[in-house]
Amino acid sequence: MASDIFDQALNEHAALIDRIIAGTENNPACREELRQEVALALWRAAPSWRRDSSLRTFVARVTHNVCVSHVRKASRAPKHDELSDTVLDKAQAADDAVVRADLGRRLQVAVSRLPHGMRQVATLYLDDFSAREIAETLGISEGAVFTRITRLREMLRKVMDTE
Repeated sequence: MASDIFDQALNEHAALIDRIIAGTENNPACREELRQEVALALWRAAPSWRRDSSLRTFVARVTHNVCVSHVRKASRAPKHDELSDTVLDKAQAADDAVVRADLGRRLQVAVSRLPHGMRQVATLYLDDFSAREIAETLGISEGAVFTRITRLREMLRKVMDTE
């Protein structure tokens, strides 16, 4: 039973897991390690899923908790500079698909520049989580979610306008 839940969680929500991790970590090697940590955490947590929330919310909560632990560990680690893997191509796009892809990349970069708490809300909000699901996932009130979404829109608008 637990292995079925684990398999279902990884198969159906792999993209969600990747987006939450990407909102936390920019380094590709660290993101891969986080994927493995999330898989292990889901394996361990699967038997405790009480079905009082959707599997998607459960997966997001476990992933969020792993990412929070990662951020705590990283904040205690010695600081060092890394080269950014992200290079924005500001060439003019002739095709709508290219323009949308560029907008998506700009949005991803803008989200990555937000403070950690706002990145978490942005990642879940952009993944069509309801305010209730975001609140359950992050362990905050729905009112706090609505406040953060309002601030998030303002922050993203400012960041996107400066590029």
